[in-house]
Amino acid sequence: MHAALLVKPTVRVFVVEDSALIRRRIIDNVQSMSGFDVVGFAESEEEAIEAIKKLRPDVVVTDIRLKEGNGIAVVRQVRAGKITPQPKIFVLTNFAYPEYQAQCSLAGADAFFDKSSEYDTFLTRLRQIM
Repeated sequence: MHAALLVKPTVRVFVVEDSALIRRRIIDNVQSMSGFDVVGFAESEEEAIEAIKKLRPDVVVTDIRLKEGNGIAVVRQVRAGKITPQPKIFVLTNFAYPEYQAQCSLAGADAFFDKSSEYDTFLTRLRQIM
């Protein structure tokens, strides 16, 4: 068996977050994990949709509240789009209200995490994709 066949593919992650500080933390954490690469980021809904269509990441991490638009609409549009294969979508937010979680689930999010209390759980779940 050739060694090249044993190499796992890199998981390509796209981050949708309007806070530069939080975005930097997410990107740094993801980049530090073996086998993961952040391929881009966006601060608004429209910017995110265009970039996701173009870059076709394996995983999208989105906040709910964005500079313009919102993360629930990002989830909805990605799921309705013709992006193949469909990325995993993780919602990571400070607005972890049950109604938002329900809307994200209905829109097609794979997981929903509270930034303040479930950040480590989010990273653990992301690692499980490998």
